[in-house]
Amino acid sequence: MIALARKYRPKSFASVAVQSHVSNTLRGAIARGRVAHGYLLCGPRGTGKTTLARVLAMALNCPNRGEDGEPCGACESCQRIWRGDASLDVVEIDAASNRGVEDARELRERAMYAPSGEGRYKVYIVDEAHMLTREAWNALLKILEEPPPRVVFVFATTEPQKIAQAAAPVLSRLQRFDLKRIGAAEIRARLTSVLREEGVESESDALAMIARAADGSMRDALSLADQALAMAAGRLTAERVRDALGLVPEDEYVALLDVVAERRAADVFGAVGRLAEMGIDFGLLFSGFAEILRAQLAVELGGNAGDVSEHLAESLAARRGRLGSADLLRMLSIIGEMEPRFKRSGQQQLLFETLLVRLALMDRTVALEEVIRGLGGSGASIPREAPPPPRETPRSIPPVRRADDARSPRAPEPRPAEPERTPDAPPPPARASTTLPPLDANRLAERWDDVVARLRSNGRALLAAAVEASTPAAVSAQGAITIALDEPDEIRIQALESGKNEVLDAIRTWFSGVDRLIVRVPTVAPSTPPRRITDESVRADRVASLTKKDPVLGAAIDALDLELLD
Repeated sequence: MIALARKYRPKSFASVAVQSHVSNTLRGAIARGRVAHGYLLCGPRGTGKTTLARVLAMALNCPNRGEDGEPCGACESCQRIWRGDASLDVVEIDAASNRGVEDARELRERAMYAPSGEGRYKVYIVDEAHMLTREAWNALLKILEEPPPRVVFVFATTEPQKIAQAAAPVLSRLQRFDLKRIGAAEIRARLTSVLREEGVESESDALAMIARAADGSMRDALSLADQALAMAAGRLTAERVRDALGLVPEDEYVALLDVVAERRAADVFGAVGRLAEMGIDFGLLFSGFAEILRAQLAVELGGNAGDVSEHLAESLAARRGRLGSADLLRMLSIIGEMEPRFKRSGQQQLLFETLLVRLALMDRTVALEEVIRGLGGSGASIPREAPPPPRETPRSIPPVRRADDARSPRAPEPRPAEPERTPDAPPPPARASTTLPPLDANRLAERWDDVVARLRSNGRALLAAAVEASTPAAVSAQGAITIALDEPDEIRIQALESGKNEVLDAIRTWFSGVDRLIVRVPTVAPSTPPRRITDESVRADRVASLTKKDPVLGAAIDALDLELLD
């Protein structure tokens, strides 16, 4: 049985998919008698380079060629060339195994002979032309510049830059055509036509999987379809394609996306370990997860998820808003930076696990409006929160207490209703049956993480980050709390100064007697210029160290004017 890629290879210029810019030019050149002596066909694998070269040879030697330059595809000459059988006038050479200067000289000598019949052309098709050595190209240079009559050279390559590096003068003697990658829609259409000819029913999701796995190659798509059909006869389903090609189920990609979006870093190892037990290829898993993030980014920006199944498109649309577009863009950038290292690594599972953990723990971006609001800035187009009403007791005068309630904590002041608690926010203490404890430095330090979480749940991410970067330093009997920043940072200082009332409100959730907040900024010592190290300075440092350990030795050095030799 003939493979689908060979059985359905095009026999005319019109049937070559997508590459109409090349096929129309070649067909027009034949119809108008303007055939060049050398062509260079460049493009990814499986896009039709060798097929176009064979169709060109068929058209040049077809006795029943149409006026438009199309070969008949049915005569003996066309059939022989299409099958790749031995022919006196059409010679196919694999440059990967015939790349030396001796092979090039033999080709040059054979090209000097005339075609086998009048009106025919000698066509030399050199595949993988970038494998030819520099000496081989030099041997062909003269014949490419002044070829014998009715001789055509067709070079096919996937890496034209190597030809430019090894033999740049050759490019000026050939007509170059760049073939395009074949899109998924064209591949699905071709697969549908081929399977209809074969009498095989197929699911649209199955064809979409094959089209994505083919990666722009029509030949690979037909080979993959052949591979899936070899498992069992009948209907081509998505499950059969997934099992035949070893693809990762789409639900697994969605599950990994949920792990990253929900910051469940601890679940990464179990999820990846389960996929490893399934025997998946981590190279496919890596590229597939990158495609899922790209599709989710397109959905976040209001676009189409792209060439994915309907089920996956619905799943990504349902998760819109869980990850911001800026976060997805940063994740894709991280994946792009890791890809070269991932391909070379022998520990791909470990790298993929660390990648997911890194994405799950990655800090999320903050909106510009939130940053400006945290800095206390103003703007006409940015809504600002209304300032809290002034307290009845001035901040400069401590509150007056009566003698009979000096030993009891002051009751908390009434506050507006709190916003609905998010899952990340710590639960507030019960107030119906117990009163809040008095303010205490040790208890406040224990609750500091809860204060940060409360501010973050209220939408004040910048202020929460500033509080998280500080520690409670002191608590006075008058209810004043002093917090110290770990390091001087102008943005965090401004955020704390403008958000003092919100920090106090968060602390009042667990403590009573909270009155005011003092921000202490660490001082930065002026940097001293570096000291030049000399032999004298080293001796002086050693003498100082010795005299510090033994005062008697120091007195002797001063009295006798001793000098340290070694």
